[in-house]
Amino acid sequence: MIGKIIGSIIGFNVGSGFFGLLLGLYLGHQYDRSRRTPWTRSKRSSVNKVFVETLFILLGKISKADGRISQDEIDQVENLITGMRMNTQSRLEAIKFFKMGSQSDSSVNEIMTPFISICGNYKGLKNQLLQCLLILALADNDIHAEERLVLNSVAQTLGISKFRLDQLIQMMIAHSQFHHSSGFQPGDRENINEKLSNAYKILGVSESDSEKTIKASYRKLISENHPDKLIGQGMPEDLINMATDKTQKIQSAFELIKSNRNL
Repeated sequence: MIGKIIGSIIGFNVGSGFFGLLLGLYLGHQYDRSRRTPWTRSKRSSVNKVFVETLFILLGKISKADGRISQDEIDQVENLITGMRMNTQSRLEAIKFFKMGSQSDSSVNEIMTPFISICGNYKGLKNQLLQCLLILALADNDIHAEERLVLNSVAQTLGISKFRLDQLIQMMIAHSQFHHSSGFQPGDRENINEKLSNAYKILGVSESDSEKTIKASYRKLISENHPDKLIGQGMPEDLINMATDKTQKIQSAFELIKSNRNL
């Protein structure tokens, strides 16, 4: 049953692009509730609360890192709040956290202490937090030096290397440019090359990598981003839809590479 629901969500989002995912983050409520792991309501509520609070404070800090908050960044935050279908109280809290972050002199480590305490053992939650921050940082198609310093601190606190952060940035850019459809117009070689290039970046591999390396990276990414697994790790439901779309793009990228290599 859950596969059909996931498929319907994916179909709803096809063609919207990775940044458009923010508009559908709260559609995770469409998942089959019977498939949830036996987390208590209190624990799930605590995870959701600390995730949202940490996310918006860090969003504010990153937005103001270069000295000003751009209109693109404001739009991305507004899209996130709207997409999460927050009620009036939750919306005001999110804006409050964002403003706190933009005015805060606290270190990233201090801001993230509650998150690490509650969510630090769950790799999926840490990956999703960083990816949400990267979406905002890339809102104006560039990551400024000051923003990168904040992202470096976040990655370090999460136990993610600078090399891996660089790789994630390239993967996120590729996700934003990649569409699910694997079809091409006849003779459109430039389109094929561009799409293949993005497909390799989505998997975090290069065209020179072996079939074994590509398959291993694909399986790892599917495992890390699979919605069922993330639910089991305590992922807030409002973020499951983003993971669902990402999983679909990973699958599409792998299928495109397989087709091109005649695997």
